[in-house]
Amino acid sequence: MKDRRTLRDRLRGMAREAAKFGTVGAFGFLVNVAVFNACSQAAGLAPIRSGIIATSAAICTNYLGNRYWTYRHRDKTGRSREAGLFLLFSCVGMVIENGVLALSHYGFGFTSPLADNLAKNVIGLGIGSLFRFWSYRTWVFRRPETDADANAEANAEANADAAERDPAPEPAAAGRPRPAEPGGR
Repeated sequence: MKDRRTLRDRLRGMAREAAKFGTVGAFGFLVNVAVFNACSQAAGLAPIRSGIIATSAAICTNYLGNRYWTYRHRDKTGRSREAGLFLLFSCVGMVIENGVLALSHYGFGFTSPLADNLAKNVIGLGIGSLFRFWSYRTWVFRRPETDADANAEANAEANADAAERDPAPEPAAAGRPRPAEPGGR
């Protein structure tokens, strides 16, 4: 009989994954906002140009965070394929983000720095992030192909999560006797 993860376990794993994705995304958001405002306000670049530069910086930050933390137990065999797909789906997210900004700034005439930030970094980034979460977990950071690999991955995720909560105890020094257990054994 095949060992299957229960729906509850899968939902719990997805919630952990979404929380990690969100944490990486929050850091990328800070990079995105800081670079966007530095380019558009301090350097005086056009809003869309500033948005593209900012999103590109955040994409680099997010790739590293997602590959080495959020999806660290996922398939690592095709790094060039993974990086290419990550870039492709990130660029689609960038088009979503900056499309909302362009619509707001040029289409509706909301040209204040606050309006640009709300359009790009709240509405556009929110929609783009939903798309990225789905595409990254579905196409970029794939699960292993076989049930045995999936079980090994589930165990690795559980062990990694347990290690994050409770670091491994230090090994006993060689040659030292172990303390006696209660009851004289």
